[in-house]
Amino acid sequence: MSARARLWVFLVGAAGFAALFAAACFDLPAFGTVPHPYGVRAVRAALSHHTANVIASVNFDLRAFDTLGEETILFSAVLGTVVLLRQARDEHRTDPEPAVVHPRVRRFALLTLPFALLVGLYVIAHGQVSPGGGFQGGVVAATALHLLYIAADYRALERVRPLALYEIGEAAGEAAYVITGLAAVLAGSAFLANVLPFGTLATLSSGGTVPVLNAAVGLEVASGVVVLLARFLDQAVEIEEPGEDGGSPRGSGDSGGNGDDERERA
Repeated sequence: MSARARLWVFLVGAAGFAALFAAACFDLPAFGTVPHPYGVRAVRAALSHHTANVIASVNFDLRAFDTLGEETILFSAVLGTVVLLRQARDEHRTDPEPAVVHPRVRRFALLTLPFALLVGLYVIAHGQVSPGGGFQGGVVAATALHLLYIAADYRALERVRPLALYEIGEAAGEAAYVITGLAAVLAGSAFLANVLPFGTLATLSSGGTVPVLNAAVGLEVASGVVVLLARFLDQAVEIEEPGEDGGSPRGSGDSGGNGDDERERA
């Protein structure tokens, strides 16, 4: 497709989006009007299923099928990144050089890492009770591991980040969500219907299938973000390709300690 054709496709899409956005804005209710009945019904449905966090009830109970689509989008994005950033034939790997990290940065990152990881796991586990959930906690837990990249170097991160296990974890999280939905069908209800006992309100076992689906999303998101960052870091740190006109290879060298060199390679 030529540049002119791509421009026209963009302009047509942008015009359609602008028209729909303007129509939606002009149709918004005025300030001070009665709240939309959907909010009242969502709160009533969450409380009836013993889910203290109404947002989690909407995501994993009332609109669980929509959340499956969102999870699948992330899964597909990570899969596409793995395929596109795989090692090419004219590339080879090189061991990163040890990084020089300021002692204060090293101490701060090492002290923060376990707390950040604990917060991520806490947010996932308490998604049906308090604000948060699998998406938010998964991102926090995945990025917490990368504090080791700042505290030490890339080789230290690789030792606690076996990619094969995280790739399995991402697939397992996606599969667990679908299997939970199919289990509801086998129980004689609709796909992803809430069929488990609701438990006691505001406890970790409350919400029926909500904590199960929330945990599946947390596993998929945490594993997917780790795999995603690993592929980009591999390109920036480990993978080399022959330099043009006798130039130096791309992507050689160290890790988080030398930020200027890292930014040039990235």
